[in-house]
Formats: sequence, structure tokens, C-alpha cells
Amino acid sequence: MIRKGMKLYSILFGVCPKCHQESMYVNKNPYVLSDVVKMHEKCSHCHTKYQIEPSFFYGSMYVSYAVGIAFAVAAFIISYNILESTLTTAFIAIVATLVCFFPIIMRLSRNIWINIFMSYDKNLVKK
Repeated sequence: MIRKGMKLYSILFGVCPKCHQESMYVNKNPYVLSDVVKMHEKCSHCHTKYQIEPSFFYGSMYVSYAVGIAFAVAAFIISYNILESTLTTAFIAIVATLVCFFPIIMRLSRNIWINIFMSYDKNLVKK
């Protein structure tokens, strides 16, 4: 269903937005907190430079806010409506969700941000 060539593939798996052949991150595990934002300078396959300009990924903070809100709303709906907990318990569930998913939210927002400016190029895959 999700395959190479789709923006969603690059966003979910953190691969190069141009060729989808290599991970953008030095360590694929987002829960190694010392390496959560460490990225390769460029793709070893298609040589796409990931940091388009200095401080490029500061813009991903705006995306991170929206993704965090989505996670918080999902936690609220699951805890308050589905599990029928109290508002206090729902609030605790939201905070716990945001803390636990912080590295994933951070990477996901970077992936979305870079995919706004770059698109898949099937000609780069053949090289």
C-alpha cells in the first residue's frame, strides 16, 4: 500500500525525499536521544543535500506543533471517550503520550518539512 515513490513513504520511514534509497538519519532508532536529530549531510545514493540552507529545519518546529496537537487529540479521544476516564486521567494520558512520542514527533515533523520542498525523482533511482 505505501511504496517507494510516495511522499508518505519518505515521511513515515525517514528516507531521502528524492530517491527513497537511504535513511536521512545517522541512527534509524529515534529513541537514541543523543542521535535523534543527527542527519547525514547528503544522500550517498543521489547526493541530495538535506540541509537546503542554514537553519532549514527550524521551520519544522511549526510542523512539530501540529503533529503534537494531533497526538494529543488522539490521546484524549482514546482515554476520555473510548476508555471513559476522567478529565484528570485524560490530561495525564496526553502528557504521557507527548513525552513518550517526543522523538517520533520530532523526526516526523522534520520528514514532513523536507518533503514539502523536495519531491521523488524516479530518474535518480536508476543511476
